Amino acid sequence: MFYGVIVNMYALDTDKHHHPHIHVRYNEYKVVLRILDGEILDGSLPNKQMKLVQAWIAIHQDELIADWQLASEGQTPFKIEPLR
Repeated sequence: MFYGVIVNMYALDTDKHHHPHIHVRYNEYKVVLRILDGEILDGSLPNKQMKLVQAWIAIHQDELIADWQLASEGQTPFKIEPLR
């Protein structure tokens, strides 16, 4: 969580979104973003929060992919530093 943005990863959620992705909530907004490029798979966020999340994805992409792999294998993913 950073700046009121909550990020979750549901690695077994591959039926609808076939790529490694994260679910993001901010107030009443929800969006699903692909980890590899920050592309929107579903939903929306206000522009300011979207830019923050996409910057965070770019900074932590390797960690996010590693966590996706761990979670998809049933292991506990590591916490990733929030954007500061």
